[in-house]
Amino acid sequence: MKVLLVGSGGREHAIAWKLSLSPRLKRLWIAPGNPGTAQTGENIPISAADVPALVDFSQHNQVELVVIGPEASLAVGLSDALASAGMAVFGPTQAAARIETSKAFAKQFMVRHGIPTARFATFKQFEPALKYLDGLDYPVVIKASGLAAGKGVLLPGTKEEVRQALHAMLVDGQFGQAGEEVIIEERLEGEEVSLLAFTDGKTIALMPPAQDHKRLLDGDRGPNTGGMGAYAPAPICPPEMQTRLVNIVLQPAVDGLCAEGMTFAGVLYAGLILTRNGPQVLEFNARFGDPETQVILPLLETDLLEICNACAHGQLDQVSVHWKNGSAVCVVMASAGYPDKFSLPAPLQGLDDLPHGSLVFQAGTGIKDGQLLATGGRVLGVTCTGEELPKAVSTAYAALERIHFQGAQYRKDIAHKALHRRVSLYQAAGVNIDAGNRAVELMRAAVSSTYDGRVLAGIGAFGGLFDANELKQMRSPVLVASTDGVGTKVKLAASLGRYRGIGLDIVNHCINDILVQGARPLFFLDYFASSRLQPEVVAEIVSGISEACRQAGCVLIGGETAEMPGVYLEGEFDLAGTIVGCLEREHMLPRQDIHPGDRLVGIQSTGPHTNGYSLLRKIFDPAEMNYPRPEWGGSLADALLVPHRSYLGLLLPLIEASPSIIKGLAHITGGGFIENIPRMLPEGMGASIHKGFWPVPPLFQLVQQRGQIGDEEIYRVFNMGIGMVAAVSAQDVPALQSVIPEKTWLMGEVVEDARHKVKMV
Repeated sequence: MKVLLVGSGGREHAIAWKLSLSPRLKRLWIAPGNPGTAQTGENIPISAADVPALVDFSQHNQVELVVIGPEASLAVGLSDALASAGMAVFGPTQAAARIETSKAFAKQFMVRHGIPTARFATFKQFEPALKYLDGLDYPVVIKASGLAAGKGVLLPGTKEEVRQALHAMLVDGQFGQAGEEVIIEERLEGEEVSLLAFTDGKTIALMPPAQDHKRLLDGDRGPNTGGMGAYAPAPICPPEMQTRLVNIVLQPAVDGLCAEGMTFAGVLYAGLILTRNGPQVLEFNARFGDPETQVILPLLETDLLEICNACAHGQLDQVSVHWKNGSAVCVVMASAGYPDKFSLPAPLQGLDDLPHGSLVFQAGTGIKDGQLLATGGRVLGVTCTGEELPKAVSTAYAALERIHFQGAQYRKDIAHKALHRRVSLYQAAGVNIDAGNRAVELMRAAVSSTYDGRVLAGIGAFGGLFDANELKQMRSPVLVASTDGVGTKVKLAASLGRYRGIGLDIVNHCINDILVQGARPLFFLDYFASSRLQPEVVAEIVSGISEACRQAGCVLIGGETAEMPGVYLEGEFDLAGTIVGCLEREHMLPRQDIHPGDRLVGIQSTGPHTNGYSLLRKIFDPAEMNYPRPEWGGSLADALLVPHRSYLGLLLPLIEASPSIIKGLAHITGGGFIENIPRMLPEGMGASIHKGFWPVPPLFQLVQQRGQIGDEEIYRVFNMGIGMVAAVSAQDVPALQSVIPEKTWLMGEVVEDARHKVKMV
């Protein structure tokens, strides 16, 4: 095949080197290339942005495949022009490339397609941006929306620095023209990882995860650069996480672009940050990364030309992409003054005397009078491979010591994060025993605060011991047990960093589940599982569990905390619990004397409780969670995370003192009215619920409107403001309402119904 590669940097040198190894390659041109690419193909003096000249060259020389390296070429529509001229192109269309060339488009695209990313807002004017900042209570990143050669991200540390960054972009036009769009984005904490994939617009072939080093100086200090080095594969992103990230990030992005009519054939690059609340996308790139390419391609076993050609023709599913074992590391040598001002050209020496297996990919180099010169900012990248990462690192730095040019600078700590992870084998598998022990110590006081004389052994024992002597005082004791979970409400809580409430949720949910049978709680056990234990998070959740147990006179007798990397995605967790209670047999609910004509009385909820959150997270944009809503007395997040209400103190005294009044109780949880009310009704009976007999809270009205949800579905999913329904005889309604110290609603009645249905009328 005759191939044209567009670009002139270290990335393109690495691509040219790999393409040159293909047995299918007949001829390789690089436009404009650099002295390094001239060793693998033929450089031609055409700018990477000169679309007409590149199209004309390709037609004249019967080029069979064009591989586009830099983002600037994609931004000016080179891929579209080549395709219109009948060329096969490895590189997305101009429209699809907006996922990189416009950060504003990319952020809005991620929101549309449910791809996890940080909270953000976009601005073109200085004053509105400042006003928006006044309402934020979290640190931010300022990003130029357009291309900025890897340097359009500013990390201000103070409000004054934020103001200066905005002024530089919106007023001074630091990365373009004044008034060009900027992104104000929540500043996230965590390690970053680059995850790239080949794609033909449908199929994805994943590359090994890499970790770039953006800051200029050791220890991740100094200004952001285009990249001072990288290594792959990055152990912080193991295979299980890679699979998960394909499912929640890369495949949704490829599918979303396709659904919006944008062809993407090339490399899709997700820049990710692994936060305590799970992975978040910082940015997408529409091409190979630089310097990630210099460590990924040396690990590629499959013919790169075959892959690129398959992507260009929509046939990636016909290619099996394989990778070598081992690691690769690249260290970038830059000129003095980079990234601000570059030093004058300087002779470059030592490239002919390097350790075996070393690769040098040139970027900012030139030739004058036969002498190789360092001419640009990032001059070259030294890449070495090894069976183990430490070997690759030591070889790369040994090679660097032999390369010289005046003013050369490079980081001495590339791959330090991976090299300094000295842990036990068990911890290397992702399990931190010390973190588990610390979590136990942090939660010990909260758990112990629920104990009374009935606890014979609790936290730290193999099993909780509970003195059952009090059951001897009962005439005919019955034990009741229930197990449940918080569901996907935990994902919302994690994304917002608000954990205590879900501890209250799990206990109160379980209490209500046994209350509907007439029981009071005796003891509770919790189960918390995550990818990686964060002791402070566990302790905060358990403090909520303990608080709910104390309020209910229930003891938290024990539980289990499990760390399971590979089962849960980084930052994700699950929470469940088991409760045991007791009651006198004569107080068991529901009673068998429920008859048609009995009334249904509703008691208000405090919100969605623990149901419907998978749907809620799809309906609401994460970016609007913390917007103030004065009419609600808080934010949307406040409304969605208000704890599940316990009805124990409200109803149990009535059940025990006047057992004849309440015939049955229905806890409105998953399944809403439609599924839960029949649980208390005898066979052959149903219920008629009058929708207008109680006020539906504004939150549920918004949910129905925003989600365009029909009445049948919304009353099947949500509690609509009613968390508990009591069945009583018609004459006992006044007695029930008189002893409940809050507003209740007569909302329906029991009817004959052979199909055991609930009808919403």
